[in-house]
Amino acid sequence: MAKITKKTIKIEGMHCTSCAMSIDMDLEDLEGVISSKTSYAKQIAEVEFDEEKVELEKMLEIIKNLGYKPSVVVH
Repeated sequence: MAKITKKTIKIEGMHCTSCAMSIDMDLEDLEGVISSKTSYAKQIAEVEFDEEKVELEKMLEIIKNLGYKPSVVVH
């Protein structure tokens, strides 16, 4: 049974909307990521994913490898 969760990730270092699109494309390529909505204006990504298929750490690693500084926002 899927364990769907949604996390907000603060992302430092984006310079334009193309940065946001690049992050979305790479995150959505991961098995278990349902959706990624990255906002250049807000400097955040809202990611919905299945915790049983992909770990949050893997998503943070991908964002970091693209050259940005991610951190999880706690609500």
